[in-house]
Amino acid sequence: MSVWQQLFTRRMLICVFTGFASGLPLYLLFNLLPAWLRSEHVDLKTIGLFALIQFPYTWKFIWSPFLDRYALPMLGRRRGWMALTQVGLLAVIASLGGFSPQHELSIIVLLCTLLAFLGATQDIVLDAYRRELLADAELGLGNAVHVNAYRIAGLVPGSLSLILADHLPWDLVFIITALFMLPGIAMTLMVKEPTIAAAPKTLRDAVIEPFREFINRQGWKSAALILAFLLFYKLGDSLCTALATPFYLDMGFSKSDIGLIAKNAGLWPSVIGGMLGGLWMVKIGINRALWLFGVVQVVAIFGFAWLASIGYHSEIGALERTQLAVVIGLEALGVGLGTVAFVAFIARTTHPAYTATQFALFTSLMAMPRTFANAATGWLVESMGWRGFFLLCVVMAIPGMLLLFKVAPWNEPILNPES
Repeated sequence: MSVWQQLFTRRMLICVFTGFASGLPLYLLFNLLPAWLRSEHVDLKTIGLFALIQFPYTWKFIWSPFLDRYALPMLGRRRGWMALTQVGLLAVIASLGGFSPQHELSIIVLLCTLLAFLGATQDIVLDAYRRELLADAELGLGNAVHVNAYRIAGLVPGSLSLILADHLPWDLVFIITALFMLPGIAMTLMVKEPTIAAAPKTLRDAVIEPFREFINRQGWKSAALILAFLLFYKLGDSLCTALATPFYLDMGFSKSDIGLIAKNAGLWPSVIGGMLGGLWMVKIGINRALWLFGVVQVVAIFGFAWLASIGYHSEIGALERTQLAVVIGLEALGVGLGTVAFVAFIARTTHPAYTATQFALFTSLMAMPRTFANAATGWLVESMGWRGFFLLCVVMAIPGMLLLFKVAPWNEPILNPES
């Protein structure tokens, strides 16, 4: 079967829906929430602290064994949890805009924390479902489709919702955004429960065995280096984009500019980078891809520093919009390339028998920088300025690159990611 024939199958269509449903809540926390708070005159320090609300994405491996072990009374072990989290996400997102950031910030914090918990829990189940749905030969293509749909979901809170916010009240904007969870709910109700999924016999088995297998297979030293690499490889890029929307606003761009230019210029290069990265990786291997694509990620951060050095624009014209599009597009291309190699590395490191819990652990480490380090970005920007902050992001990207010498040597033989 050709690549095109594999692409247009029912399983790949399901991956489109899983990616879209997974990406919407996280991009809302990344893009729409900071824009809403900033437009309601919340200070940067407080907005930066909102990154801590994303802690469920960092610690989701703690309760992932629980989802592996137990099933809800309806729809089965995977689909039951998928439906519950998706309905919960729709309700929470729709209710957010009904509160005032100036007077009811504590309620907003609670709702956003619940949103992050539901989003992270949905990711655990969607990752496990996708692994059990796809045959081994389909894993690469299926995950590429999922990741690209994940990014396309960012168009809703990162573009459409921002444009609507210039014309509609925020409470209606959040209700419209919430309705985009409906396709994911429909997918959950229409698909079948995977037949190969087998629940662990005890909760103890679900908790202990995935970690024991990883340590025994890698050894303590190698396992520690791999976990450190997962933590640091995306650190610089994650810090760089943590306050991206407030940065664009502070540079003088309107919410419509951000919605129409920044988000679209960021999406398509990221998608193209993901596709090109997957093709190149077949020829150069995962290790070399991590090196080359990591360098692109680091270089792209300098574009933000250059944009910050230009400073605030009192008037926005074609030149300023082009500069913004080029900088965002280059950074997104680097992210698209780097993410493909990074996810392939995670897939290679994960044992097929313990995909759900190990994958949750590895992606939790990947999310940790944006949750904890990003919380300090507001203070860093106010003390260093935007340009100094972006140069610091370049420095913070170096440790992850240095760890490549140990976890992904350049001269290691090129292997298939599933070998």
